[in-house]
Amino acid sequence: MSKKFYITTPIYYVNARPHIGHAYTTIACDTIARRQRMMGFDTYFLTGTDEHGQKIQRAAQAADKTPQQLTDEVSAQFRALWDRLGLKYNDFIRTTSDRHKLGVQALWRRIRDNGFIYKGHYTGQYCVFDELYVDAIGPGAPCPECGRPTETVQEENYFFKLSAFEQKLLQLYAEQPDFIRPETRRNEVASFVRSGLRDLSISRSTFSWGIPVPDDPKHVIYVWLDALANYITALGYGTLDSKLFDKYWPADLQMIGKEIVRFHCVYWPAFLMAAGLPLPKGIMAHGWLLFEENKMSKSRGNIVRADTILEVLGRDALRYFLLREIVFGQDGSFSFDALVQRYNADLANGLGNLASRTLTMITRYFRGEVPYPSHTAAHTAADDAIADTARRTISEFHIFFEQYQFSRALETAWGLVAAVDKYIVENEPWALGEKQDESSRARLATVLYTSAEALRIVSALAHPVIPDSTAKIWAQLGLGDIQKFDLAQLQWGQLKLGTKLGDVHAVFPRADKSAITRMQKLEEEGREAPAATEAGPVAATVSASQGTLATQAAASVSPAPTSDGKISIEDFAKVELRVGEVKVAEKVKGADKLLRLEVDLGTEMRQVVAGIAEAYAPESLVGRKVVIVANLAPRKLRGLDSNGMIVAASPDGGKPVLCGFLEDVPVGTRLK
Repeated sequence: MSKKFYITTPIYYVNARPHIGHAYTTIACDTIARRQRMMGFDTYFLTGTDEHGQKIQRAAQAADKTPQQLTDEVSAQFRALWDRLGLKYNDFIRTTSDRHKLGVQALWRRIRDNGFIYKGHYTGQYCVFDELYVDAIGPGAPCPECGRPTETVQEENYFFKLSAFEQKLLQLYAEQPDFIRPETRRNEVASFVRSGLRDLSISRSTFSWGIPVPDDPKHVIYVWLDALANYITALGYGTLDSKLFDKYWPADLQMIGKEIVRFHCVYWPAFLMAAGLPLPKGIMAHGWLLFEENKMSKSRGNIVRADTILEVLGRDALRYFLLREIVFGQDGSFSFDALVQRYNADLANGLGNLASRTLTMITRYFRGEVPYPSHTAAHTAADDAIADTARRTISEFHIFFEQYQFSRALETAWGLVAAVDKYIVENEPWALGEKQDESSRARLATVLYTSAEALRIVSALAHPVIPDSTAKIWAQLGLGDIQKFDLAQLQWGQLKLGTKLGDVHAVFPRADKSAITRMQKLEEEGREAPAATEAGPVAATVSASQGTLATQAAASVSPAPTSDGKISIEDFAKVELRVGEVKVAEKVKGADKLLRLEVDLGTEMRQVVAGIAEAYAPESLVGRKVVIVANLAPRKLRGLDSNGMIVAASPDGGKPVLCGFLEDVPVGTRLK
């Protein structure tokens, strides 16, 4: 490949174990890297851990460990989480590694030899938490960044001539407005620089946990100069093997959180200018992930671990929520309720339902082979409308993604999902499948091909965001390995006719209310979530449910009768009847009379096994509203868990007839 793309995360400080805020940044970078690979770019994705500084030395002492022991433990936790999340990074740099130390010292020498480092004395306030020299007066004065008390530092230091780069930096921001994104961050940085830059202390001599200054080992290099250099030392800068540096530097995108903008957008480009090295092409600063309106942090005790979500909903659910729910670059809120609602609405009921119903009907009516769409009378304007929507979706998705507007890109893709869902309901392929005439058959083929092709396009676009589930859908479409697909060539009509489908199964089981409870409990217990054996949902399973016909289970729900056989209103009130909408319907293997249904009750999805297969074709039930006995005790039927019961009339000797409504009644409404 001739095109290259180098992307970096900030390296994470190892003073605490990783949480969902760290995962947010890294998932965003992983998503961009995956898409760039699919677009044909030779992509290099770097992440890692920042392990030096006074804060680490003190934390290790408090834990009765050496700094190396502490950093080894916490760095391993970050790497283990990234691996469990399935992140496809190319390298994981540690600032305690020998290759990094060599590169940092080489960078120091180059800046020094170019005349931008001198020795002096520093007296002032220093924030150990932020590893930052601050403008504050007096012992214990609060840090302007975090509010914690600062310490008075008086020591011999080496200084970097930051003041010499004030005008060069302002010129950079003016000539390359995309160097810092979003615009609000660029304006903040430019304002800071215009207020005047003072030379920066870049060494410490009062502690030893750091990289020694070349030719003066009683000093260690300032942790931020040390840490920022990782982006080039990981590529072999300053070592005998610099092939990767020559190939990939400068970085195309450096992703950071907004709290470290000054270090990356002022100090880092100034260091590189002083060393005579190329600058990164762009720095993107995203917002904070808020929990209960506060930034997640160890000190506030409001950290949410990514492991918790992985155990209950799986990694695609976390990836989709973070990139769809939050406008990238702005602060965003996280809650377990919002996570489950988004998962059910967009993944289980949206993409998952589209895949299940489309591929199930192709399997049923066309022996699992993609049918030939008609271009005669069976072709309608509705088919063309879906194709036009798909073409527009491809174009808009690419534009939004290139601008890192992940939420808008996904909103566009799921607009196509909604359009196809409506298209299916209006064209009723299940009804066409019951007819035997040639025109109905041709129309059925056209509807199902159109739906499958739209499913393919959404899966391809969404693959960088939800790689595990889209890979499964791609395989069910019979298309092989989605990672080999050239996303740059995606267009309508590429689904080959006659393609043999793979094994069709549900990709996104619906999450019930217990998913929220489980995640909350895991966080309250404060324990590490055990590693999942699979990447997909582990506990976001469809609720167990029970029921066939009301008449079959009446004895199990009948309240105690009075002497004349009548029950009281209190007894009747114990039976909870609710309106549900059938989302999935399929025959139970080995049982002629049973159907397995997934029924949406508004707040949760219920699995119901009902004895209505002789009266209703499965496809005819999808989208139909039914009445469910919602508080019936669970039981098993043909090995399937069931919880609830569909209410139906059962005439003597006749087929059951489902209860329904003449008017539209919202899902979840209780019958009284």
